Amino acid sequence: MLHVLRRIQGLKCFTLHAKDGDIGKLREVYFDDSSWRVRYLVVETGNWLIERPVLITPEALGSIHEEEWILQVELTREQIETGPPIDVKKPISRQQEEEYHRYYSWLPYWRSDLFGHLGQESKKENKGEEVGDPYLRSSAEVTGYRIEARDGEIGHVEDFIVDEKDWVIRYLEISTHPGWFGKKVLVAPAWIEQVNWKDRKVQVDLLREAIRSAPEYEEGQIIGRDYEVSLYGHYGRSQYWE
Repeated sequence: MLHVLRRIQGLKCFTLHAKDGDIGKLREVYFDDSSWRVRYLVVETGNWLIERPVLITPEALGSIHEEEWILQVELTREQIETGPPIDVKKPISRQQEEEYHRYYSWLPYWRSDLFGHLGQESKKENKGEEVGDPYLRSSAEVTGYRIEARDGEIGHVEDFIVDEKDWVIRYLEISTHPGWFGKKVLVAPAWIEQVNWKDRKVQVDLLREAIRSAPEYEEGQIIGRDYEVSLYGHYGRSQYWE
């Protein structure tokens, strides 16, 4: 499959289209803060479901049709409409996720050895906890988090770049301080030391000068492999595709 990286903000321009009609537009995504993999797309349904947002898992996604600005969903509108209601204004509980995956007959991601923190999830389930899943984070919530290098703050999270192939967040788009003329750069989740969710701060294992002199990212540019090779080479980091 062709390697395509997309901004979350760019994906919001597409209409999600079911097998038998439009569903709505993307509002945000929920991602796993361990693997940085997108688990759900939150879709605004407009007048169709009386403003009720719905969750769509990447498993249900089909092709992206650039010319028509359509993101195909391999479900029917009836399947989505009659699915388990989930209030996206509240933390999503593991019980709700279980019901959601059971309805669509999908293997829950946390039961597969291919995904992260399996052991932790098993312990939680054995305790019968039904609180909101602490591993799911909203892209809308994390947008705006401050970025702190090893030697000081550099800017804030502007957006996320996802890999269309497996729906993993490959980069955080960082908008730097005005003193750097608003230069934008990309930082991979692998270079993050810690995220302080309470203080809305992302600490990266990089120096300010290294970030300042990194290859610039222009909003909306096509991120080709040449650019990625240059970016990883600049930081001297191992490439994820090798």
